[in-house]
Amino acid sequence: MKKRIRLSALFFLLLSALVLTAVAAGGDASDPLVSLSHLTQVFSGKVDARVEEKLDASDQSLLDAASAKLSGTAAAETTASSWTELRVKSGDVLSGSAGLNVLVLAGSVKVTFASGAVVDVTAGTTVPSGTALTARHRCITAENTSAAFTAVSKTAVLSYMGPYALALSSAPDYNAMAGALKTMHLFRGSFTGYGSGYDLELAPTRLQALIMFLRVLGEEDEALAFSGSAPFSDLAAGSDAAKYVGYAYEKGYTNGYTATAWAPARTVNVYQYTEFVLRALGYSSTANTDLSGTLDRSVDCGVLTSGEISSLKAAPFLRADLVYISYYALDASAAEGGTLRSILISKGVFTAAEASAAKSLVKGNRIG
Repeated sequence: MKKRIRLSALFFLLLSALVLTAVAAGGDASDPLVSLSHLTQVFSGKVDARVEEKLDASDQSLLDAASAKLSGTAAAETTASSWTELRVKSGDVLSGSAGLNVLVLAGSVKVTFASGAVVDVTAGTTVPSGTALTARHRCITAENTSAAFTAVSKTAVLSYMGPYALALSSAPDYNAMAGALKTMHLFRGSFTGYGSGYDLELAPTRLQALIMFLRVLGEEDEALAFSGSAPFSDLAAGSDAAKYVGYAYEKGYTNGYTATAWAPARTVNVYQYTEFVLRALGYSSTANTDLSGTLDRSVDCGVLTSGEISSLKAAPFLRADLVYISYYALDASAAEGGTLRSILISKGVFTAAEASAAKSLVKGNRIG
């Protein structure tokens, strides 16, 4: 019944449009531009066919939307009445219509829309579809616009307000891994006031990598209790940094960057951090100063896969990657036997219940 009503209404509109066009173009009763017989016999049949085609397309669109909702691929729309912070991963999409405000706090996010506009309120300009948003610039989806904001970096932090929907990708979830490591007391983040302080979008420093290494060893408490000294002039005496480095240096876990400097703020690369992990597992030591084969050895030791090292070498090394390697290293077998996870449980770094809770947080895939 509804379809017949829609059909009649659409037929009337199309017929009216044609008649109005004919009248506007000229002609009279004795010499009409469109004869009555053509309207009733030929034209009406074409209209019926076109209307049916449009209705079928509309019905198929509704079926597709319903199917998407049933399969869980469609995001439910809702409204954020105040600014809401969100950590996202590559491929996650925040979409919304007019009035959606978006602010990128970290990482890279691009916006796409078929028509309309997205306004960078901070700069007072419009943002072209397909381009990345400027960090810390407030952007608003304009009238008659439906826009999609897609994370293109491994991780990103957004703040948003207004009508929105969220669709999640199946990409590796570094955010969840960071949360899992935090649950197991292996990762604490920084004092950054957004993104849970994870700073996954930044490059890790030597000091951050060393602290993570000591936590994975289960020796952070011993390091913070260290009362000795280290021969490096760039570490403030008595500081936590001096304790971490002094302890690790005395244990033979780390070397200086030079004879007199440790360079705590200098960034590390994937080879250097993976070497730390291999040392934690008992497969290497500071005696190994040639790191060119470190990633290949990590595959032999079951820490990483060949696909993972190819991906890690192809992009800048970030704290997200440090978290990734640390998380999956827990499943690797140590040289002394048992997995790193089981060793840390036996040392009391975290409990079996905490390990189980942490594992349930990570649902994304590993790097292919």
